[in-house]
Amino acid sequence: MKKDDKVIFLTDMFIAAHNLECIATPIIFTIPLQLLSYHVALIKGTDVDQPRNLAKSVTVE
Repeated sequence: MKKDDKVIFLTDMFIAAHNLECIATPIIFTIPLQLLSYHVALIKGTDVDQPRNLAKSVTVE
């Protein structure tokens, strides 16, 4: 049994990314990680639309 097979057995969802050696790799991983962060925030009960410690900055010319 390979490593991936063990992970697939233990989880409900699995995204396999094999042999990614391109410059777009960070972009490819950003979307699943953003979704993970969103769902973890929902599970924790935090308000995802009003993050704390976020300051608005407006520049008027």
